[in-house]
Amino acid sequence: MDPVTFELPHTLRAPHAAPSLGPTTRTTQPMVTGTSVVAFKYRDGIMMAADCLGSFGSQARFRNENRFMQVGSNTLLGASGDISDFQYMKHALDDLLTHEYDMDDGQSLGTKSVYKYVSNVMYGRRNRFDPLWNAYVVGGVDGGEAFLGYANLYGTTYQSDCIATGFGAHFAIPILRKRVDGRADGISEEEAVKILDECMRVLLYRDCRTINKLRRAKVTAQGVEISEPYVLETNWSIADNVVGYGA
Repeated sequence: MDPVTFELPHTLRAPHAAPSLGPTTRTTQPMVTGTSVVAFKYRDGIMMAADCLGSFGSQARFRNENRFMQVGSNTLLGASGDISDFQYMKHALDDLLTHEYDMDDGQSLGTKSVYKYVSNVMYGRRNRFDPLWNAYVVGGVDGGEAFLGYANLYGTTYQSDCIATGFGAHFAIPILRKRVDGRADGISEEEAVKILDECMRVLLYRDCRTINKLRRAKVTAQGVEISEPYVLETNWSIADNVVGYGA
């Protein structure tokens, strides 16, 4: 009896495996994009935040995007950049988790393993001149220790106590270095939430590709928790002091 092959909708195939789809092409300009992800270590693990906006060019088109993905039991992935490339990475990680589950060897993917996989995918795509137009933040608790790493479309990777992508790399990192560096183990969850909101509020005032509808996520030894969207309180009375505002 001939074997039966099932092709799932998310099955990843190389371009040469689907010649009927036309010539091989490369993404040269992202279409729907997400902006900053802000993350840092605190006493119980990792805290992360991102807005819910998917921008179609300069249009605030999709206002309920989730740019977080739980990977396994203690790992969280946050994404900036092209939303469709983020979906590609989600499908790839889903396939990886399915493979690990099918192995049934009692082992599970840790945060460092997920980070290594994401880093290798990004570097491999860059070397094929077909990058995924994203910057990823991978956070989690691995072996009882908090882990936080970064990978982008160039294959650049690093690990730090505080990471921010997009405009956050310019406006949120100075706040995080002042509030987090050297004292991550002493930051409570309540203080971590306040620091996150402070960073996201500054980004809202400065980044024209964001909105004040956010999702917050945390990773602890107990698992991953992603909040429902919430609205960040703002104060635009400061705009009266900006020269040219309202003119």
